[in-house]
Amino acid sequence: MDYKTTLNLPKTSFPMKADLPKREPQYLARWRDQDLHGHIRKARASGAPFILHDGPPYANGDIHIGHALNKILKDLIVRYKTMQGFNAPYVPGWDCHGMPIEHQLFKELKLTKHQIAQTEFRRKARAYAQRYVDVQRSQFQRLGVAGDWDRPYLTMAPEYELAILRVFRELVEAGYIYHGKKPVYWCASCETALAEAEVEYEDRHDTSIYVAFPVVEPPTVVPSGWRDVFQQPKRLAMAVWTTTPWTLPANVALCVHPQAKYVLLRAAGWDHDLFVAEALASRLAGVLHAGLPTTIGAIAGKELAGMRCAAPFGLPAATPAAQAGGRASVVVTDESVSMEEGTGIVHIAPGHGQEDYLIGQRYQLPVLSPVDHQGRLTTEVPEFAGQPVWEANEHIIQRLAADRRLLAQEIISHSYPHCWRCKQPVIFRATPQWFLKVDPSFRERLLKAARQVTWIPSVGLHRITGMLEHRPDWCLSRQRYWGTPIPMLHCVPCEQPLLDVAVIQQIEAALARQGVEAWFTESAQALAPDARCPTCSGAALRKETDILDVWFDSGVSHEAVLKARPELSWPAELYLEGSDQHRGWFQVSLIPSVALTGQPPYRSVLTHGFVVDGEGRKMSKSLGNVVAPQDVMQRYGADILRLWVASCDYRDDVRISEEILRQVAETYRKLRNTFRYVLANLYDFAPGEPGLTAADLPELDRWALGRAHEVLQDVTRAYDAYQFHDVVRAVYQFCVVDLSAFYLDALKDRLYTDAPTGAKRRCAQQVLYDILQLLVKILAPILVVTTEEVWDVMREAGWVREPSVHAATWPAAPTSSVTDEAFRSRWATFFAIRDVVMKALEDERSRGTIGSPLEARLTLIVSDAELQRLCETHRETLAEAFVVSEVRVELTPYERASLATGVPGLLRVRVERAAAAKCARCWKHLASVGDDAAHPELCARCAAVVGRVSTRQR
Repeated sequence: MDYKTTLNLPKTSFPMKADLPKREPQYLARWRDQDLHGHIRKARASGAPFILHDGPPYANGDIHIGHALNKILKDLIVRYKTMQGFNAPYVPGWDCHGMPIEHQLFKELKLTKHQIAQTEFRRKARAYAQRYVDVQRSQFQRLGVAGDWDRPYLTMAPEYELAILRVFRELVEAGYIYHGKKPVYWCASCETALAEAEVEYEDRHDTSIYVAFPVVEPPTVVPSGWRDVFQQPKRLAMAVWTTTPWTLPANVALCVHPQAKYVLLRAAGWDHDLFVAEALASRLAGVLHAGLPTTIGAIAGKELAGMRCAAPFGLPAATPAAQAGGRASVVVTDESVSMEEGTGIVHIAPGHGQEDYLIGQRYQLPVLSPVDHQGRLTTEVPEFAGQPVWEANEHIIQRLAADRRLLAQEIISHSYPHCWRCKQPVIFRATPQWFLKVDPSFRERLLKAARQVTWIPSVGLHRITGMLEHRPDWCLSRQRYWGTPIPMLHCVPCEQPLLDVAVIQQIEAALARQGVEAWFTESAQALAPDARCPTCSGAALRKETDILDVWFDSGVSHEAVLKARPELSWPAELYLEGSDQHRGWFQVSLIPSVALTGQPPYRSVLTHGFVVDGEGRKMSKSLGNVVAPQDVMQRYGADILRLWVASCDYRDDVRISEEILRQVAETYRKLRNTFRYVLANLYDFAPGEPGLTAADLPELDRWALGRAHEVLQDVTRAYDAYQFHDVVRAVYQFCVVDLSAFYLDALKDRLYTDAPTGAKRRCAQQVLYDILQLLVKILAPILVVTTEEVWDVMREAGWVREPSVHAATWPAAPTSSVTDEAFRSRWATFFAIRDVVMKALEDERSRGTIGSPLEARLTLIVSDAELQRLCETHRETLAEAFVVSEVRVELTPYERASLATGVPGLLRVRVERAAAAKCARCWKHLASVGDDAAHPELCARCAAVVGRVSTRQR
């Protein structure tokens, strides 16, 4: 007889080969046809809300691997919360305005902003943004990300643009918006102001110079010991160091530290005696090759206040700047002056630096900025007019040398701000701009609000507060074409803006009727017919030409989306973006929210690192190390990409490479094989058969079920903490170590050889079924298609009713544990013994004593009577757990027994070849083989099973 036909061998329709690149699109199409997302939303409508608000990516180009990391992390959370019963709608969004889109479109058109009308360009920009919304939407959906993809929020949508204008008007009404001239980051290449978040720092080589500023007037109060020195002020000069020679034409002051000591040095060959900080005097002498100059005297910085020096480049006398004092440079004091580099005397140009501007405001200094929008010096500096600032540096240095004011020059390497879009160095330039005021009182409110938020990881609080503590006023103006207009009018004769809420409301009403594009086609009078200048009462008005910073667009999304859509709520439970958004979206969302409501727009903020290659390098086309998510999905499938995301500790930078993807694919293979094996052994199982309770389970099955419950607890805690790598680790260890290498191996005998309806086999199947239910659900947020494949098999078997695993609820924790402390202690002992047994079996196999472990007879030689009783009681369990034919226990009292094996009471393990014959069906070596005359090759159990099978067949 062919006994193989009597075995309960595994069988399943669940394929071994995943073939995800082919299978995943089919599932995505099915879910769309079923409107699975709508079904889930209706089912969870009564649940507690959990709103993860999507930070909008730019609608510009294909998605990259960083997008994939971000969107998949969000999807893991939303899917988990949904399975837990929360009402967790996910509304994706896109940032449709701004420099990234404008810059790329100009490249495509091969034009500059001066070669196309703004209205025509805006029409093309809107179409361009919509095109990439559609492209990216498809790519995000291919990642398996669930959401309201048919109704995303777009910052260029009419209702969103009106919300932007409303929030701007409310900020005006609350007194936060003003118009002023102060220095901002300016990209001469892109011809626009930049936000701090749009600036990157790169190393750059520049020429630094030491410049003499001759004294023309003594200090306001001359110390008594210095009166003779200041009798001839023209012999004196301040030694000044700067890394930006091009800013010298805008110099209006020199700044010293009030408490620092300054010395006056004299050396042969010098045209002037030079003032320098005492702490930096030797360094200056070294730079000037002056040996050991003579120190004429020392004076406190505060005693130099009010002294006036000759600025290196006087502006034309007829200019307002010159009349305001642009020719002389006054000495002022500030405790920010560094004694670490330079000379301790800082050149102050309020029109070209934030710190300089603040010092200038304190001393009411003029704000000079003789640089135009293309970064060229203006006619206010005739000698260098028209020269780009970086080219002008050389000519300015030459002029200083000719005037005998150049003391020294040297090349330095320093970190310098660059435009994040065109990668060109930026400048600080003072021009009239619109600002959102961040004064000390408001800054304190921002800090208080930030401290109310849960930051994940916790270092995020330190990052955001560190940035807020030094947060300048927010420059809202951008000198570009594509964006939301700043709804302000200016009086033409008075050159003053109308900061009038009623006028803004008129404009809002007009744009609500005609669309925001009407701002660019209609006249000021048509948009606000009742507007008048409050100064001259005139109606000659012009529209503001600047647009709003694109960060303002996305920063008010909590107003435009969370408060506008009935399925959402404010504040959001969670914002989740890259760690760079502490200075970006997190901050620009916080500012208007606190200004208008006093509260942050989010309860929690989670940040992740950047994606780098396998060696930790930033991805770059030039390095050839870019990994595109589209390529990964085409070769491996989205579930592999999702498993990679879930496996990473996203709190740091995340690595990806071909080798890493192969490792993830191998992990996936083992998880898939676990599903397949469990399904294959449940082909004849019907859940819920009467008579099976946890108390009826054999010892090994109780252990497995208890272990599964522990995994559920660990995984749930990890999901709650957003630590998905702990989820993957716990599930992988359970599948590979606990199941594959132990439990499933031990079960094979029962599953394959017991009677199909035998109690012990049904117990094993019940536990496998419970484990399958648990595994398919806890992995559903990660492996969205693979778990749906498993669910399909379960549905076909009639085991589940929900149309999708993603519509199912999270596994419930057991009401009572199947294990207790005594049980866990017992199994801790069994596993300790098993470690010794496995080594002993391997040793004997290598010696040739046995081949398969089933050929072995084990004898546990113990010295402890309690251990003997425990092992004797559970001999069958131990034989099953060790996958051997027989286990015996032998008591031999012996002192210090624990030293022998490391297991207290276990002296050693004796492995012998089993003396009994081998059963031809179960392959165990048992004494009962041959007892049944009808089946002399079988053991008693197998003979009984085969007899029943034969009877059924007759």
